[in-house]
Amino acid sequence: MKLYIISNRLPVKAVHRDGAYLFTRSEGGLATGLHALHTRYEKHWIGWPGVDVETDEDRRSIREELAKMNFHPIFLTPEQIANYYEGYSNSTIWPLCHYFFAFTRYRKDFWEAYRKVNALFCEEILRRIEPDDIVWVQDYQLMLLPGLLREHRPALRIGYFHHIPFPSYELFRILPERAEILRGVLGADLVAFHTHDYMRHFIGTAERVLHIDFRLDETQIGNRCVRVDALPMGIDYAAFHGISSNAGAQPLIAKTREQFGDRKLILSVDRLDYSKGILHRLRGFGSFLERYPEYRGQATLAMVIVPSRDRVNSYADLKTEIDKEIGAINGRYSTMEWTPVRYFYHGFSFEELAAMYYVADVALVTPLRDGMNLVAKEYVAVKNDNPGVLILSEMAGAAVELADALPINPNDTEQIAAAIHRALTMPVEEQLRRIEAIADPYAMQPQNIMEEQESRRELYDALKRLTQREQTYLLYRYGFTDGEEHPLIGTAIYFHLTKGRAKKTEEQAMDNLWLELPWWFV
Repeated sequence: MKLYIISNRLPVKAVHRDGAYLFTRSEGGLATGLHALHTRYEKHWIGWPGVDVETDEDRRSIREELAKMNFHPIFLTPEQIANYYEGYSNSTIWPLCHYFFAFTRYRKDFWEAYRKVNALFCEEILRRIEPDDIVWVQDYQLMLLPGLLREHRPALRIGYFHHIPFPSYELFRILPERAEILRGVLGADLVAFHTHDYMRHFIGTAERVLHIDFRLDETQIGNRCVRVDALPMGIDYAAFHGISSNAGAQPLIAKTREQFGDRKLILSVDRLDYSKGILHRLRGFGSFLERYPEYRGQATLAMVIVPSRDRVNSYADLKTEIDKEIGAINGRYSTMEWTPVRYFYHGFSFEELAAMYYVADVALVTPLRDGMNLVAKEYVAVKNDNPGVLILSEMAGAAVELADALPINPNDTEQIAAAIHRALTMPVEEQLRRIEAIADPYAMQPQNIMEEQESRRELYDALKRLTQREQTYLLYRYGFTDGEEHPLIGTAIYFHLTKGRAKKTEEQAMDNLWLELPWWFV
């Protein structure tokens, strides 16, 4: 039995150098998070190797090398990359899902390329899978794929995870191909999102566009039950948490401390993307230097930006604006001994990045809209009894879990400035308390949602066998409907019960649930 992870890109990319192909780690949260996943299944990965390969010999060579890692490449032409990836995926779906409607572009050739590449992935999967295998499709580039697979293999177990926000119905309905996209996603047995808000947006959109009904976060399509759930993505917590005791990392930590001296270090790490709020962050830091002149020469913003989608016009324009803003701040405040913004337009190795996390006094994570944001989780995981403060956008999916971070509205540059000042003046005891509160090892681990799905299905089936009153009570009380557990008194008020009556109802319902599913309480 094998688990096939399907994504636009493999967790490694092929780089042509000196007449041969080398393989390096792919950037991005999806590759980072899922590559760390441990499962009892034999794990395989299908995706694009990140390079245009012209000859059959080169393709064969890449296939053979990747096969040693259980990776299986799908090769795309330059035209497919331009229209499927840079086009429909990142110029149509991406801005729409991130609420950047003005950046959304619609072209027929984009859509046709998207359909053809999804079909290409489907063909490759069908050549490899066996009846007992599980297919786990990742993200917005492959939203048609679950439906295509279902047409050919009705009994296949399919999951789909949407790693970016899912917008409200009012926005998603603008998409001309909305119905076909939704039907494609609903070809999966399980559709998962990072947060309950995204999950509810999807359910509401599917109900109104496709005229289907959901009950208990599931719907019946033919003879299949499709479940929708919120399952936040994690990181390899142990790898990050143990970095300070890693002998190989010690010199990098020391080097980073030496590089930035005794100044306060504010760290920012992102891919190049307009959804990340990079310009707002820079303007917030500029406002901080203006409002708190005592920190001039005493605090440095290290801004790491990983190149991404440079050939998309909106991204190229963003890069130009970022360069201008950094130049303006440094031009205004720099001295012979100090540069306010240290700018790195390239990626770092895992060890180098972890060393920067460890040394940084503040992590500044301010996306305008983000599915999760694993940088926030990586930062707090690294700290390991080392003080630090996470400033986190309310618009990031991670904000739901990391409640003890300093929350900010990323559109408010003055609020960003105030948060930086509060972080730099926060007592060490409070810093450690906040870090400890949000660095939950279990919550941060990547979860195999395809394995968890089986136990969740049993729980929902057991709930259905309770009375309607018991079922409704437990769903509300323990957050099955909205992801938020409600206190007993709040539940009593919601159901117009006395506190005593609510407690009795709960006890009876839990007793009956135990009879249906005793192992759940172990």
